[in-house]
Amino acid sequence: MHPATHAKTHPDRAAFIMAGTGETVTYRELDDRSNQGAQLFRSMGLKAGDVIAILLENHPRYFEIAWAAQRAGLYYTCISSKLTAGEVEYIMGDCGAQVLITSQGVGPVVGELPALLSGVKLFMVGDAKAPYESFEAARAKMPATPIADQTAGSDMLYSSGTTGRPKGIKPALTGAAIDEPTSLAMMANQVFGFPLDGVYLSPAPLYHAAPLRWTMGMQRLGGTVVVMEKFDAEDALRLIEKYKISCGQFVPTHFVRMLKLPPEVRARYDMSSMVSAVHAAAPCPVPVKEQMIAWWGPVIHEYYAGTEGNGFCYLSSEEWLAHKGSVGRCLTA
Repeated sequence: MHPATHAKTHPDRAAFIMAGTGETVTYRELDDRSNQGAQLFRSMGLKAGDVIAILLENHPRYFEIAWAAQRAGLYYTCISSKLTAGEVEYIMGDCGAQVLITSQGVGPVVGELPALLSGVKLFMVGDAKAPYESFEAARAKMPATPIADQTAGSDMLYSSGTTGRPKGIKPALTGAAIDEPTSLAMMANQVFGFPLDGVYLSPAPLYHAAPLRWTMGMQRLGGTVVVMEKFDAEDALRLIEKYKISCGQFVPTHFVRMLKLPPEVRARYDMSSMVSAVHAAAPCPVPVKEQMIAWWGPVIHEYYAGTEGNGFCYLSSEEWLAHKGSVGRCLTA
């Protein structure tokens, strides 16, 4: 259950596709680039348990960086691209990140950060400008072979569901192999019904916990992730039809915006490929969910959980229709 496995069995399958540009990265390419990234991190002296930070919009290098950190046993802290320089500085210091990888697409904040982050190695993807070093150029110098001491790293995300400063959620590293099955990937397949070779639509920012974890979970299963750079209601429907999307994760606002499209617009697109549409993150109004089930069929799954992993409730469309407003039964506590 790892992209490295699928690079051997299905090397030419798309690991992800950027919806806006159509840029496609195969499992072979993802494996090679994440190996090179892990080699780069080791060459900088980073060891298992150290931290890097990713400050990016939905960018085609996002997964390559995250998987490089994962196979090097690092924590990767994904920071919202909407934060101020001071807010980024706080998270960087709090998590102890030794490396920051960002892009010009984040906006003016990238010009403010170097003065605030002394001692941090600064990389930029795309068009790098000093004092940032080109991440791609540095990575390209590295071999595309696995590092000798691969071990599973983890995300370290910051929760805004708290008072005061955001709090870092730092799971213990187990020293496990990089392809050790994860509970989320198994849940995606066994509870939510994500096909092993499915096509997953990601309509939300990857720095959020659910989009990051579900997309990487889908890549553990060997499916293809279609990443929307920015959500647009009709574009989401177009992508579902174009790529025969089988699964995806949404928030109620996505549903509301799609339902607000004129009926004749919604009728243009074929939704029959969708077998599992998962939603969470906020309460879904009963009328909204009723309309979604009527439109897409009983493929809507809901869960209620937290980034901290402190419990998980779930219910299917059928269960919700019998208990409208519920978030289901507790599966884990």
